[in-house]
Amino acid sequence: MPETASQTPMTAPQDAEITAALGARSVVLVGMMGAGKSTIGRRLAVRLRLPFLDADNEIELAHAGMTIPEIFATHGEPYFRDGEARVIARLLDNGPTVLATGGGAFMREDTRNRIRAKAISIWLKADVDVIMRRVKRRADRPLLQSADPAGTVSRLLGEREPVYQNADLTIASRDVPHDKIVDECIEALRARLCGDRAAAPQPANGISATP
Repeated sequence: MPETASQTPMTAPQDAEITAALGARSVVLVGMMGAGKSTIGRRLAVRLRLPFLDADNEIELAHAGMTIPEIFATHGEPYFRDGEARVIARLLDNGPTVLATGGGAFMREDTRNRIRAKAISIWLKADVDVIMRRVKRRADRPLLQSADPAGTVSRLLGEREPVYQNADLTIASRDVPHDKIVDECIEALRARLCGDRAAAPQPANGISATP
């Protein structure tokens, strides 16, 4: 179900401008597990005064509360990916929202096409060290149930980054305060949607856009 903040701060005029420019489109966060999609997504949704949705949570709800690892174990990854694609398609049809997707969702071509048609996508780009620091204590990552989790993350990054690069915007996910990452998402969205002709941010700021 959509999440909203119980006490939403006043929205800055620039944030409201982004929301107006989005219209019926959503903002979709893509990237690896541990990149911060849910954490940043919740804060970004508050800034934009939009509902926040986590695709993994919605998938669990659709399976009567089964966890993602349970769905993987019971039905296998192909079944999970098919259900994931259906859930994301439904959520995009009910926008606008801020939607956090699972790490493998953007790898599916039909899902990428739906996101391109109905949303602005942001890739939260994180390196192996950042990802491993964030996920090593969690047991709810089915793809990391292996003897070499770091090797698995490196392999997945190698496979997925060329596809993640198709996102509309890229923000570097790193160990800085969450609000700094949210500010960079807002800045990039405003430049993309609102015709902001200010000087383009440098890559050192953690922001880039797909040409």
